[in-house]
Amino acid sequence: MTIAYFDCFSGISGDMALGALLDAGGELAILERTVTALGLDAEVKVKARQEERGHLGGTRVLVEVGDGGSRTVPDLVAAVERATDVPERARQLAADAIRRLGAAESRIHGQAVEDLHLHELGGADTLVDLVGAFWLLESLGVETVYAGPLPAPHGLAGDLPLPPPAALRVLEGTGAVLQPDSRQVELVTPTGAALLAAAARFERPAMRVDRVGYGIGSRPEPGNALGVWLGQPVREAATVAVLETNLDDMSPVLVAALLEDLMAEGALDVSVAPILMKKGRPGHALTLICEPERQYAMASALLERSTTLGLRISQVERVISGRRVMTVMTRWGQARVKVKETAGHPIDVTAEYEDVRKLAHDAGADVRLVARSAEAAARKELGIE
Repeated sequence: MTIAYFDCFSGISGDMALGALLDAGGELAILERTVTALGLDAEVKVKARQEERGHLGGTRVLVEVGDGGSRTVPDLVAAVERATDVPERARQLAADAIRRLGAAESRIHGQAVEDLHLHELGGADTLVDLVGAFWLLESLGVETVYAGPLPAPHGLAGDLPLPPPAALRVLEGTGAVLQPDSRQVELVTPTGAALLAAAARFERPAMRVDRVGYGIGSRPEPGNALGVWLGQPVREAATVAVLETNLDDMSPVLVAALLEDLMAEGALDVSVAPILMKKGRPGHALTLICEPERQYAMASALLERSTTLGLRISQVERVISGRRVMTVMTRWGQARVKVKETAGHPIDVTAEYEDVRKLAHDAGADVRLVARSAEAAARKELGIE
């Protein structure tokens, strides 16, 4: 089963989603067929090109729309339902996303959905963004969609509140996780929000990544992109390889360096414990954990870089909790916090040491106080007692 994870580190919009899915292996021909299936050939042209934002490169999609006027929600839904060349699941998800946009705008403006004119959301580009994204997901064999936390700025962009009210209304009740963000621009558009609200589970899955794509946004600032990871789900209970050996003639300084080298080679964890060996000699028991497919490469590295003459390999089952990283604001500044999860629900938090250490150093504060403050802020935002 293929799954997709939307990494929304700089938000999400419809065109960014299209770009990320093309960059991850989708075909531009799908978007061209989308335009034809929707009967928009005379109104819409779709282009894709490679662009960079800072050190990040990816695919930028431009949906160029001529004069077609705005459409009501029923008009948009009817256009999707008439597009019978589009896979059924993609049409259903697109229609659901449009209805969510309509319901959100109806609440904001106090008008019946049937009477609403969506202005910029009622254009042909909204149809292409939504139908095209869901068709690309279908073409890539994606069965389940996940999404990470969404950046939520505070303040105004012109006369628009941030986050945009329409995007917030669309995300209401979906389980979307919003994280504070210092940028004063619209990061999550209503169309991007509707795409995720219709299709995604707002959690980060344990997965084996096969392909990654980046969809470039219109703003030229570094990092303005959306990431999409495609891959296979893995169980929280996974099999790992355990490599063990005893070292009785290796300097402790070199043992410390060995641990760093093995982690850099791809070990999941390495630990060393003091032991008493034959003839009463002190030594070290080294235990290394890695993915099963890397066990022989790690064994070779261990034999080459240590004094051991042999080692033991066994397969064991490892049960792990889910984990993700969130950013919180303290009175000293922003800090990352690691969130421990079980079945998608947060149960504990730990401040990222390097972040709180730097904040404490810059402010001349106690690092323990800064860490406790960051963890308290994360617990409050997550609703953990």
